Amino acid sequence: MSRVLNIVIAILIYTLSFGQGDEIILSNPSFEEVPHQGVSTLDPGIRGWYDCGSLQFPAESPPDIHPVPSQLYDKNSYWQVTKEAQDGDTYLGLVVRDNDSWESVSQRLPSTLYAGSCYEVSLFLVQSERYISGSKELRDKYQSNQLVNYTEPAVLRIWAGTGVCGRQEKLAESRPVGNTKWEKYTFKLEPTRDYNYITLEAFYEVPVLFAYNGHILVDNISSIKEIPCNDLYVVETKPEIKKSTPKTNRTSQPKPKQNNVVLGQSSPTSIDYNNTNQPKKPKKVSGLGFKEISKGQIITIENLYFNMDKSEIKKESFKELNTVYNFLDSNDDVVVEIGGHTNTVPPKDFCMRLSKERAKAVADYLVDQGIPEYRIKYKGYGKSKPIVEDDKYDMKARQKNQRVEIKILDLGE
Repeated sequence: MSRVLNIVIAILIYTLSFGQGDEIILSNPSFEEVPHQGVSTLDPGIRGWYDCGSLQFPAESPPDIHPVPSQLYDKNSYWQVTKEAQDGDTYLGLVVRDNDSWESVSQRLPSTLYAGSCYEVSLFLVQSERYISGSKELRDKYQSNQLVNYTEPAVLRIWAGTGVCGRQEKLAESRPVGNTKWEKYTFKLEPTRDYNYITLEAFYEVPVLFAYNGHILVDNISSIKEIPCNDLYVVETKPEIKKSTPKTNRTSQPKPKQNNVVLGQSSPTSIDYNNTNQPKKPKKVSGLGFKEISKGQIITIENLYFNMDKSEIKKESFKELNTVYNFLDSNDDVVVEIGGHTNTVPPKDFCMRLSKERAKAVADYLVDQGIPEYRIKYKGYGKSKPIVEDDKYDMKARQKNQRVEIKILDLGE
């Protein structure tokens, strides 16, 4: 009889510790609400959730509820997000902005997350191909109300705290969300203290060289289930869907047409080399001709863009790089160094590596197009040569320091 009693007690202890009854069910886990654009005033809010931006960034608008109803959608609709919900009718949109602000929501849990215990939670995340909104940087810098597409990948962070929007401990962080179909993300939570609040936060992919515009869509959060801490844990996510980006390898970009263009001018005009009356190739870069440059002179390559924290050159940069190519191709004796620079915020080793990789990417592009390799040197300077003072709060200064330069090493005189 005592043996049976011991077995029953053991089963009860296991059930109390790890049974299915130990689930924390969130309020409004699928963000069911009337679709609306977050605004600073008269915002209906999101049932069950508190807007943390009202505490962190009171000048910014609250998170949005999607999608735009089909009967109201047109090309001028806010967001232009039209994906069907993964569960229910609506879902949450969280953005990161180019002025160092981001969105997050929080709620009080109906029961405690206990220190030393382990939990599992899953939710569905996706990125929309279009998420149209205003740019804070354009508004502040150029007084422009131009809309931009918030489609840089961001990450989702799960925080725990002892009060609303508390961020005492980061329990989980997703990979950068670039998938354009709903995917299930599963996380193991291991709090080191007792907590009664949870916060979902969109944040930049780190280390980040400067703030950018991006977003995450969130739907169908599961209950938070207690699990044995010694269980083999597998994250239930699909492989990341990579966006196609231009690569600077030997076969990725065709040799540019010879264009009659100087940096900063309008779009190039193609030249027909069968017509002897066509103008010659340009001999200028950044408005300077051969007679106007000198040995040791440094010229910044404007309108050169890379993917975040990577050395892949964005396609909108090729026009500028082709102009640099044309200048070097027209001045056969000029030898240059391509120098990469970052802002001063990230760690030194990271800055040095990234600046060298970006300088090499530009050098590779020019060599790929036909400039002899001995005429193109490259070097990464990291954050050792800032041109203005910057810090993590000064985005404009950081962008000035983050640059690629051409240094004239030899004119062949």
